[in-house]
Amino acid sequence: MRRSDFHYVLPTELIAQRPLADRAGSRMLVLDDSDAIPRDLMFSDLTRLLRPNDLLVFNNTQVMRARLFGRKDTGGRVEILIERLLEPDEALAHVRASKSPKPGSTIQLTGGARLSVVLREGDLFRLRARETTFAGQMAEHGHIPLPPYIQRPDEAIDEGRYQTLFARCFGAVAAPTAGLHFDAAMLDRLEVLGIGRAEITLHVGAGTFQPVREDDLDRHRMHSEWLEVDEAVCERIARTRQAGGRVIAVGTTSVRSLETAAAKGDLAPFRGESRLFIRPGYPFKVVDAMITNFHLPESTLLMLVSAFAGYQPIMNAYRHAIAQRYRFFSYGDAMFLTRRDGV
Repeated sequence: MRRSDFHYVLPTELIAQRPLADRAGSRMLVLDDSDAIPRDLMFSDLTRLLRPNDLLVFNNTQVMRARLFGRKDTGGRVEILIERLLEPDEALAHVRASKSPKPGSTIQLTGGARLSVVLREGDLFRLRARETTFAGQMAEHGHIPLPPYIQRPDEAIDEGRYQTLFARCFGAVAAPTAGLHFDAAMLDRLEVLGIGRAEITLHVGAGTFQPVREDDLDRHRMHSEWLEVDEAVCERIARTRQAGGRVIAVGTTSVRSLETAAAKGDLAPFRGESRLFIRPGYPFKVVDAMITNFHLPESTLLMLVSAFAGYQPIMNAYRHAIAQRYRFFSYGDAMFLTRRDGV
């Protein structure tokens, strides 16, 4: 398949620019294993789709206030997006400026702190903080890094709502958005119903928003993201299988983490980088169902869900969602998908 096979036309007014007042108030489009016809539910109906002994796997990454502003020595304005913390005083970052800064130059941040440009690594710059830490600068002067399709500056509401309730591992520059739908009441209901819960960590990078530039998917180089699936998660999944339950990934990041950890055949603890590119034809080893949001045209995430639930059912479901005026992307509505092998 080619990148162009995953194109669709989305009216811009369907891109959600703000979260709903109620976290769990979104709509939910369902493609389950009964047929290929989309069903329109509310996210609050999720408990109707789950069974005792099912296991939900959440991504517990925490979004950093990763966007910083400053000026170069020459006076030109600079926007910095921290991609990854390497040390307390060192980071890899995207730097936007009229002219890219050169190694050896200095950037002065809002608030007065100074950064040294150490070197350029592809699209990223290695930056070193002088007499400060990046965590401290982000805490004092950082902004929530809203996705590029949200056409407004970050606001006070984004501090809480572009973060899941279970975020606890600092390091992401984008939210695992399927988890944004879960409020405390929903988590309590799931516990009462006997639905299990496990957590992995995948620090979502800005690469998640990068377009696929090659039409030939064999030539696409997937961006790298750090993740961890620990032994406790592997054991919990084994117990779920023994009890006849399903493994339900909350978000594409949880899918990618679990499938990376099973890349050698059996699920095993994993800690490190992943460039796993999931597209139609991929043989899933761990995940039985997933909760996800709607994804950008021609994106690797749309390719992942097409691999999971079937290319044609997904493209039909997206056409249905547009006709029914669903809200798209990070602050948008949800989907519940069950795996369709060989579709």
